[in-house]
Amino acid sequence: MRVLVTAASKHGSTGEIAGVIAEVLGGRGLETVVTPPEEVDDVAAFDAVVLGSAVYAGRWMRSARELVERAADDLAARPVWLFSSGPIGEPPRPEEDPVDVAEIVESTSARDHRVFAGRLERSRLGFGERAVVAALRAPDGDFRDWDEIRGWATAIADELMS
Repeated sequence: MRVLVTAASKHGSTGEIAGVIAEVLGGRGLETVVTPPEEVDDVAAFDAVVLGSAVYAGRWMRSARELVERAADDLAARPVWLFSSGPIGEPPRPEEDPVDVAEIVESTSARDHRVFAGRLERSRLGFGERAVVAALRAPDGDFRDWDEIRGWATAIADELMS
Protein backbone atom coordinates (compact mmCIF):
# COMPACT_ATOMS: atom_id res chain seq x y z
CA MET A 1 0.00 0.00 0.00
CA ARG A 2 1.37 3.41 -1.03
CA VAL A 3 0.76 6.36 1.27
CA LEU A 4 1.42 9.99 0.42
CA VAL A 5 2.48 12.09 3.40
CA THR A 6 2.49 15.77 2.52
CA ALA A 7 2.56 18.91 4.64
CA ALA A 8 2.83 22.64 4.06
CA SER A 9 5.58 23.94 6.33
CA LYS A 10 6.92 27.48 6.44
CA HIS A 11 9.81 27.05 8.88
CA GLY A 12 10.22 23.26 8.88
CA SER A 13 8.38 22.23 12.05
CA THR A 14 5.30 20.83 10.30
CA GLY A 15 7.52 19.11 7.74
CA GLU A 16 9.31 17.37 10.60
CA ILE A 17 5.95 16.12 11.89
CA ALA A 18 5.18 14.74 8.42
CA GLY A 19 8.57 13.01 8.41
CA VAL A 20 7.88 11.27 11.72
CA ILE A 21 4.43 10.17 10.52
CA ALA A 22 6.00 8.71 7.37
CA GLU A 23 8.67 7.00 9.47
CA VAL A 24 6.03 5.31 11.63
CA LEU A 25 3.96 4.25 8.62
CA GLY A 26 7.06 2.93 6.85
CA GLY A 27 8.08 1.04 9.97
CA ARG A 28 4.74 -0.74 9.83
CA GLY A 29 5.42 -1.94 6.28
CA LEU A 30 3.60 0.75 4.31
CA GLU A 31 5.35 2.35 1.35
CA THR A 32 5.47 6.07 2.07
CA VAL A 33 6.32 9.03 -0.12
CA VAL A 34 6.96 12.38 1.56
CA THR A 35 6.71 15.51 -0.56
CA PRO A 36 5.50 19.09 -0.09
CA PRO A 37 1.96 19.81 -1.37
CA GLU A 38 3.14 22.16 -4.11
CA GLU A 39 5.12 19.27 -5.64
CA VAL A 40 2.21 16.79 -5.64
CA ASP A 41 1.02 16.36 -9.21
CA ASP A 42 -1.41 13.49 -8.71
CA VAL A 43 -2.74 11.70 -5.65
CA ALA A 44 -4.36 8.96 -7.76
CA ALA A 45 -1.12 6.95 -7.59
CA PHE A 46 -1.57 6.56 -3.82
CA ASP A 47 -3.84 4.31 -1.80
CA ALA A 48 -4.08 6.77 1.12
CA VAL A 49 -3.02 10.33 1.98
CA VAL A 50 -1.91 12.07 5.15
CA LEU A 51 -2.09 15.83 4.57
CA GLY A 52 -1.05 18.52 7.00
CA SER A 53 -0.37 22.20 7.24
CA ALA A 54 1.15 24.74 9.51
CA VAL A 55 -1.48 27.21 10.67
CA TYR A 56 -0.97 30.96 10.40
CA ALA A 57 -3.60 33.51 11.39
CA GLY A 58 -6.01 30.62 11.96
CA ARG A 59 -5.72 29.22 8.43
CA TRP A 60 -3.92 26.44 6.58
CA MET A 61 -1.10 27.48 4.29
CA ARG A 62 -1.96 28.21 0.66
CA SER A 63 -0.03 25.24 -0.83
CA ALA A 64 -2.04 22.74 1.26
CA ARG A 65 -5.36 24.44 0.46
CA GLU A 66 -4.49 24.48 -3.25
CA LEU A 67 -3.70 20.75 -3.19
CA VAL A 68 -7.12 20.11 -1.67
CA GLU A 69 -8.77 22.27 -4.36
CA ARG A 70 -7.04 20.63 -7.32
CA ALA A 71 -7.31 17.04 -6.03
CA ALA A 72 -10.56 17.09 -4.05
CA ASP A 73 -12.23 14.29 -6.01
CA ASP A 74 -9.18 12.00 -5.84
CA LEU A 75 -8.70 12.76 -2.14
CA ALA A 76 -12.34 11.97 -1.37
CA ALA A 77 -11.97 8.64 -3.19
CA ARG A 78 -9.32 7.26 -0.81
CA PRO A 79 -8.60 7.26 2.93
CA VAL A 80 -7.37 10.69 4.04
CA TRP A 81 -6.12 11.92 7.39
CA LEU A 82 -5.47 15.59 8.12
CA PHE A 83 -3.33 17.36 10.67
CA SER A 84 -2.69 20.96 11.63
CA SER A 85 0.34 22.28 13.45
CA GLY A 86 0.71 25.56 15.19
CA PRO A 87 -0.53 26.03 18.75
CA ILE A 88 2.28 26.88 21.16
CA GLY A 89 2.70 27.30 24.90
CA GLU A 90 1.72 25.30 27.96
CA PRO A 91 -1.13 24.60 27.44
CA PRO A 92 -0.95 25.11 23.68
CA ARG A 93 -2.87 28.14 22.36
CA PRO A 94 -5.01 28.74 20.42
CA GLU A 95 -7.27 25.85 21.35
CA GLU A 96 -9.71 26.11 18.45
CA ASP A 97 -9.39 24.40 15.08
CA PRO A 98 -8.19 26.46 12.11
CA VAL A 99 -11.13 28.30 10.53
CA ASP A 100 -10.85 26.53 7.16
CA VAL A 101 -10.45 22.93 8.42
CA ALA A 102 -14.15 21.99 8.56
CA GLU A 103 -14.45 22.71 4.84
CA ILE A 104 -11.24 20.76 4.09
CA VAL A 105 -12.44 17.78 6.15
CA GLU A 106 -15.71 17.80 4.25
CA SER A 107 -14.22 18.14 0.75
CA THR A 108 -11.66 15.36 1.34
CA SER A 109 -14.00 13.09 3.33
CA ALA A 110 -11.16 12.88 5.85
CA ARG A 111 -11.33 10.13 8.44
CA ASP A 112 -9.73 12.31 11.10
CA HIS A 113 -8.19 15.71 11.75
CA ARG A 114 -5.71 16.34 14.53
CA VAL A 115 -4.17 19.54 15.82
CA PHE A 116 -0.61 19.15 17.05
CA ALA A 117 1.32 21.73 18.99
CA GLY A 118 4.10 23.44 17.08
CA ARG A 119 7.50 25.01 17.54
CA LEU A 120 8.47 28.67 17.72
CA GLU A 121 12.05 29.79 17.18
CA ARG A 122 12.27 33.56 16.85
CA SER A 123 15.62 33.27 15.09
CA ARG A 124 13.84 31.65 12.10
CA LEU A 125 11.22 34.38 11.79
CA GLY A 126 11.17 37.39 9.54
CA PHE A 127 10.82 40.91 10.89
CA GLY A 128 7.03 41.04 10.55
CA GLU A 129 6.60 37.62 12.13
CA ARG A 130 8.81 38.61 15.07
CA ALA A 131 6.69 41.73 15.59
CA VAL A 132 3.46 39.69 15.69
CA VAL A 133 5.01 37.11 18.06
CA ALA A 134 6.23 39.89 20.35
CA ALA A 135 2.82 41.59 20.37
CA LEU A 136 1.13 38.29 21.24
CA ARG A 137 3.81 37.49 23.84
CA ALA A 138 4.10 34.02 22.32
CA PRO A 139 6.61 31.76 24.07
CA ASP A 140 9.62 30.29 22.29
CA GLY A 141 10.06 26.55 22.36
CA ASP A 142 9.26 23.21 20.84
CA PHE A 143 5.83 22.15 22.08
CA ARG A 144 5.36 19.15 19.77
CA ASP A 145 4.33 15.94 21.54
CA TRP A 146 6.17 13.25 19.62
CA ASP A 147 4.46 10.41 21.50
CA GLU A 148 1.06 11.81 20.51
CA ILE A 149 2.16 12.19 16.88
CA ARG A 150 3.61 8.67 16.74
CA GLY A 151 0.48 7.25 18.39
CA TRP A 152 -1.74 8.90 15.80
CA ALA A 153 0.43 7.60 12.97
CA THR A 154 0.32 4.09 14.48
CA ALA A 155 -3.48 4.27 14.56
CA ILE A 156 -3.49 5.26 10.88
CA ALA A 157 -1.22 2.31 10.04
CA ASP A 158 -3.45 -0.05 12.02
CA GLU A 159 -6.52 1.14 10.15
CA LEU A 160 -4.83 0.86 6.74
CA MET A 161 -3.56 -2.63 7.46
CA SER A 162 -6.83 -4.01 8.83
